[in-house]
Amino acid sequence: MKTKLLLMLVVLGLASISFAALKMEKKPNQTKTELLNAKDSVLRHVVLFKFKEEASAEQLKSFEKAFGDLAEKIPEILDFEWGLNNSPEGLDKGFTHCFFVSFKSEEDRAIYLPHPDHQAFVSLIGPSVDDVLVVDYWTK
Repeated sequence: MKTKLLLMLVVLGLASISFAALKMEKKPNQTKTELLNAKDSVLRHVVLFKFKEEASAEQLKSFEKAFGDLAEKIPEILDFEWGLNNSPEGLDKGFTHCFFVSFKSEEDRAIYLPHPDHQAFVSLIGPSVDDVLVVDYWTK
């Protein structure tokens, strides 16, 4: 009886090790960062803008649209969302706009950052920006 139980435990242990190895096996064309972050993780590129007081409402609307249009122009963008600050805490330090750009990999972000459409957007809003804060992180 003890021998059968021990044998079953060994077989189950080997099966679980094999399953874990299959789960972590690199798929064709999968990058190192995609493999390391394979648990439904995405790379978030968070951009907060504080605009100069003289930036008009029309300019801000055009900036919002221009940033959103990047998701259609740059295929490496996995997802895009944005919103206006509405925190009641008063800790925003004048930052009004928050944009989330998601990527599957650091390589995709590396294509996005110097991309001509992204750089055109940066040039468009540059004169109206008082401050910008960027934070990137892998979701957990």
